Amino acid sequence: MKTKTFQPGDKIKIQTKSKSWEGYILQSHDPEIILLKLKSGYNIGLRESEILDATIIKSTDKRNNTKLVSQRNDLQLPKVAIVITGGTISSRLDPKSGGVIPTDKGEILNIAPDLKKICNPIIVNPFTKFSENMSYKDWKAITETCKKFIEDKTISGIIITHGTDFLHYTAAALAFFIQNLNKPIALTYSQRSIDRASTDAALNLLCAAKYATSDIAEIALIGHETTSDDTCIAMPATKVRKMHTSKRDAFKIINDSPIARITKDNIKILKEFNARNNNTPKFDTKFEEKVTLIKIHPGQDPSIIDFYQSQGYKGIILEVTGIGQVPTKDAKFNWLPKIKKAISSGMTICATAQTINGRLNPNVYTAGRDLQKTGIIFLKDMLSETALIKLSWVLGHKQWNKKKKMLEKISNEFNDKIIK
Repeated sequence: MKTKTFQPGDKIKIQTKSKSWEGYILQSHDPEIILLKLKSGYNIGLRESEILDATIIKSTDKRNNTKLVSQRNDLQLPKVAIVITGGTISSRLDPKSGGVIPTDKGEILNIAPDLKKICNPIIVNPFTKFSENMSYKDWKAITETCKKFIEDKTISGIIITHGTDFLHYTAAALAFFIQNLNKPIALTYSQRSIDRASTDAALNLLCAAKYATSDIAEIALIGHETTSDDTCIAMPATKVRKMHTSKRDAFKIINDSPIARITKDNIKILKEFNARNNNTPKFDTKFEEKVTLIKIHPGQDPSIIDFYQSQGYKGIILEVTGIGQVPTKDAKFNWLPKIKKAISSGMTICATAQTINGRLNPNVYTAGRDLQKTGIIFLKDMLSETALIKLSWVLGHKQWNKKKKMLEKISNEFNDKIIK
């Protein structure tokens, strides 16, 4: 059957001898192969010679000219700034490649029209990036964008839409960059692009809006509580980690509990929180970029520390084994001399646990007590990603006592005792 009349982006139904297929036509580099983007998100290739019948369900023109929701705002509702930075929540299917590409910033309201029943959204787009490409300069730019809305008394709260891969790093960075917060900041995401029927963007956005108009003056990551599309939770910015590559509830709280449980209609507070207030926030984005994270593994050569020193690095987060150990028995792989030498020469080295849950306690074993003697700083139950951000921030302040500051609880980044 001839299918030359189909264009990339057309939604079609194809019948073969064995099965019926429905999806969007993708650009194919083989003229004999018809590529389809299925509802599941997967692509399939069908030989044109095997197609018995094909029908256009929706043409690409109709699909791409969907009208945006009305931009008229209800001035009686609280104003919320929506800071769009990119990621899947700001993307749609590219009918030619089968991948996702950034959307127009206004399209984000199309997926969650009920957002305008919760707040009066003000959309800004400082940049558009997938989060794996973000770094300190982007976190600083987000902070500067938020600053004017934090200082604007007419703005109830802020929503930051963001890619998932490095979202927990951004959340931690903002938790240290912005102190004495006076209103809520919600970071949210989507695991599936906004043009997919299974997108998680709508609920995440609505719940982020409920959080941004609440009385909670804290930075939180808002996302699905489970794989079901019914509730979200507000997760502490420094105690959250991405734990799944693709599930809706990709982010989990580590060694802590949720601030609130949220639906599109309600928010239920689950723990004590910092309330909305009239504080004058402090913004501090000083940062040392020459900091790295090393996960110790069997047979690893500790001279990697020498390499980072030679490259001018100022700090290292070491993910140590157990409750606070490093390899020591084999002379070739004894980490203690390298760690001690680096610290003596001025490098700051901190230890976090490789395990997801629990905390360090170097006093239990001889190996841990020997590691303490090097001058390494044990960071209790602090997450490695949070520790990387905090150490970079602390080292940006040359006048600070590094150990004292790393062990000072600034943004609830660690617990003195874990109660589970």
